Amino acid sequence: MNVIQKFLVICSGSSTEILKKTPTDVNKHVGIGGVILFTGILAALSSGYALYTIFDNMYAAVGFGALWGLMIFNLDRYIVTSMKKQGNWFRQFFIALPRIAVAILLGIVISKPLELKIFEKEINKQLNVIVNRNKAELQKSIDARYVDLAKPVDEERKKIYAQIDTLRNQYNLASAELEKEVVGTQTETTTGREGYGPNAKRKAELKEQKFAEMQQYADQMKPRLDELNKEIDKLIAQKEKELTDAKPTEENYNGFAARMQALNELSANNPILGTAAIFIALVFISLETAPVLVKLIAPKGPYDFLLEKHEHSFKIFAKESIEIMDIKSDRRIQKEISQI
Repeated sequence: MNVIQKFLVICSGSSTEILKKTPTDVNKHVGIGGVILFTGILAALSSGYALYTIFDNMYAAVGFGALWGLMIFNLDRYIVTSMKKQGNWFRQFFIALPRIAVAILLGIVISKPLELKIFEKEINKQLNVIVNRNKAELQKSIDARYVDLAKPVDEERKKIYAQIDTLRNQYNLASAELEKEVVGTQTETTTGREGYGPNAKRKAELKEQKFAEMQQYADQMKPRLDELNKEIDKLIAQKEKELTDAKPTEENYNGFAARMQALNELSANNPILGTAAIFIALVFISLETAPVLVKLIAPKGPYDFLLEKHEHSFKIFAKESIEIMDIKSDRRIQKEISQI
């Protein structure tokens, strides 16, 4: 084996010493090691991109991405090396089921950030849609809340203006009655005689009375109206401030979870993109499960027989050592008893 083959065999978790005695199995274990190595590299790239969207810092993304890649590499290596070719195929399959489930989960975890990168342009466009939609919903929610807050103030102000309008209408009616009386227009409330007579004088007094009532009520309510207007202006200013403060948060809605939401909406609205995302996930799942499936499907080879022999020899040695220790312990106890 050359240096590259030895490195890939180490990545596969296989024993180089045993493989030296079984050269026909070298390529199989080199292939398994290559898949494990590149899965770890893809995991590092995937997590690096995901962490960059979270921290927005290249150094943190590279550091944590490398750590995640090494963890996935080590986990894959353990999953593959822990599988032994023992018993019939169905027994091996049931033993491998938890490892296959873990491999599938890892494939999904690795594929998602890379899907976000592959569909980055489409996701950025969908993020604009989501941001605008969130802004509209936020505007609607804040408007509704401040309408409720301003409702008592607005109702009181409307009542005051309604009363002023009522008094103004009464004054206008009195003015119209006076004019009809002076010009001699015949109605139910006028005499029909032209000139400024006793009836016209009473109507003029009524007009002045209505004007005084209107003016008095307006002057009386003016301070209260000023207070109500200030409260309305204060609520408007608070609403504008709340919208301004929320604007940066809404516009910066582009984190990892937001991109996942955008990808989910794109997949639901665009069947082609959704199918592509599924196939990308399947590719990574197949890469992640490939070493386990190769170990499961491949027939028992020379390496497996030698490995079984090697492990069995250690088991026999351990068993013999324990029995020898028990015998020595019994003899020592008997000797001590005899001395007593």
